[in-house]
Amino acid sequence: MPVAALTALQAVRDHGRIQPGQRLLVNGASGGVGHFALQIAKALGGEVTAVCSSAKVSNARELGADHVIDYTREDFTEGPQRYDLVIDVAGSRPWSRWVRVMEPRATLVITGASALKDSAWRMIGHMAATRLAALPGSRRAVFFVASIKHDDLGVLADMLADGRIRPVIDARYPLCDVAGACRQLSAGHARGKIVIDVEEAR
Repeated sequence: MPVAALTALQAVRDHGRIQPGQRLLVNGASGGVGHFALQIAKALGGEVTAVCSSAKVSNARELGADHVIDYTREDFTEGPQRYDLVIDVAGSRPWSRWVRVMEPRATLVITGASALKDSAWRMIGHMAATRLAALPGSRRAVFFVASIKHDDLGVLADMLADGRIRPVIDARYPLCDVAGACRQLSAGHARGKIVIDVEEAR
């Protein structure tokens, strides 16, 4: 969990600057980073709306989401709710759509672009275009690469120990079937993390 959970912690706490009582939306709330972002936001006092597919709605509720939106049934950018902070793991919406659901001084934190995983250049282009489009207004758009910090690992260890966060394991693969694990990961529909079981190979 270090990289995914660190990314989520730094997105929600450091770049999103969440405050207790603020409304937060996680787009891609059932993936590796998203399911940690949901839990960390709840632990820090946020009111969390999770966006995921139909098959993962119950998962998001079990992790503590206050509201869950099934993106296969509802376009959340057309809804009446406005958010103080958006964590976008999916990269599935342009800035013009995000503005519709953001409060005037809200922040969009881009932690990835799994919807554009077929092309690294498209992912980079999406992030850069979003950042540039946000510059003239009062709403912020930021993206970052997580940095490994000892203190942050300690924060996550404490959260894990007292149950405020927990990793969700979607599937386990033996070391001899790494290809199968990669196929599932590249399909973009994993619920949480995929584990490679090295012990079985010994």
